[in-house]
Amino acid sequence: MSTAVPAPSGAPDPVPGASPPPRKPRKVFLLVGTVLAVAIGIGLFTSVGSGKNSPGQEVAAGDAVPTFSAPNVQPTGPREVSVSATPGGAGSPTVLLFFGAWCTACRSELPPITAAVKRQDEAHGRLAGIRVIGVDTLDAPSTGRSFSQEEGVTFPVASDPDASITQGAFRFQGDPFTVFVDRGGRVVRVVIGAQLTAASFTADERALIPSGT
Repeated sequence: MSTAVPAPSGAPDPVPGASPPPRKPRKVFLLVGTVLAVAIGIGLFTSVGSGKNSPGQEVAAGDAVPTFSAPNVQPTGPREVSVSATPGGAGSPTVLLFFGAWCTACRSELPPITAAVKRQDEAHGRLAGIRVIGVDTLDAPSTGRSFSQEEGVTFPVASDPDASITQGAFRFQGDPFTVFVDRGGRVVRVVIGAQLTAASFTADERALIPSGT
């Protein structure tokens, strides 16, 4: 009986049901592939500096955060969870946590993060002014609600059962991902995979608070 090979440390869990890697191409196609790769490379080179993501490219630091609105799976808080454009820096710093009940790495990373958020809210300090929003990927709303409660999540969680937010808007493949957004709606940092600790999460939050406030 074969045994599944675990994902590398720090890598996101792959999307459930994803197709296996394609079979190795035959040598007869290598020359054609090389020619096409050169042509594509020339096209990409000429597009550098356009300021736009290429199709399929994940959201990264420096990008405007994609906007979305989805039902909140939590029994408390707003019925709809929304992230909108905030030109002019009029919005609130925001942290987006992408996770799912099927994600093994999320189950180890999420509890200390949710505990840190709860402590910040209870302290009523500057960190309590940062919006923290979860995005539950590829789960039914009831599953997302149960999982969030099991992991001690107290902040709003957007339901993303078809991954239209995670894979569509943000183009993330798998979970967990964490996105830190400044008050102007600009992505400051993206953490891929289960790399966050409560201390590093808090440090990245502090970096979102403008100096002098």
